[in-house]
Amino acid sequence: MNGLNADFAKGGGLLPAIVQHARTGEVLMLGYMDEAALKATRDRGLVTFFSRSKQRQWTKGETSGNTLAVVDARLDCDADTILVRALPAGPTCHRGTSSCFGDDVRPSLGFLAELDALVAARHAERPAGSYTTSLFEDGIRRIAQKVGEEGVETALAAVAQDDDALIGEAADLVFHLMVALRARGIGFDAVVAKLASRHAPADVSRGP
Repeated sequence: MNGLNADFAKGGGLLPAIVQHARTGEVLMLGYMDEAALKATRDRGLVTFFSRSKQRQWTKGETSGNTLAVVDARLDCDADTILVRALPAGPTCHRGTSSCFGDDVRPSLGFLAELDALVAARHAERPAGSYTTSLFEDGIRRIAQKVGEEGVETALAAVAQDDDALIGEAADLVFHLMVALRARGIGFDAVVAKLASRHAPADVSRGP
């Protein structure tokens, strides 16, 4: 967050700050920051706003405990809007929803990031009674076997043109693939990044 040269003069000392879930991309809330609130956000590592109703600095979650831990922040092209990527400690909205805009604004693919984070936690903590823990304890050979089994079952469901079975088997395949990646110390975001790099716009200067 260091080096953010926000143009607070444009907003009369206050600029809108959009908070986005750092893993899922979900828009969590909108608040306003003055220069002191932005500095406090940087120094404390917790999203802090200037409350227009209370006319004071306000750290999100200071009463409820549902804080927003800062991952990073950036400015838009005009330097008059702040985007903060954060990890919530609980529901962001006082109504109990994950976002102040409701739960239905969460990107559907964003759940993959949540699932990958859960798999990572299981790998690190190994809680007893967890199926994911049992996979990690069995080792990479067993995990790879499960990936192969789910891959075959997914293919068979596709050939059988059984859409419900295909969706279910595909879900099992993605989950076990996540476990295999994590067993090798790789997050699912590395797969997403590889896909993105393969589908990046072609450099037209190079020709076809």
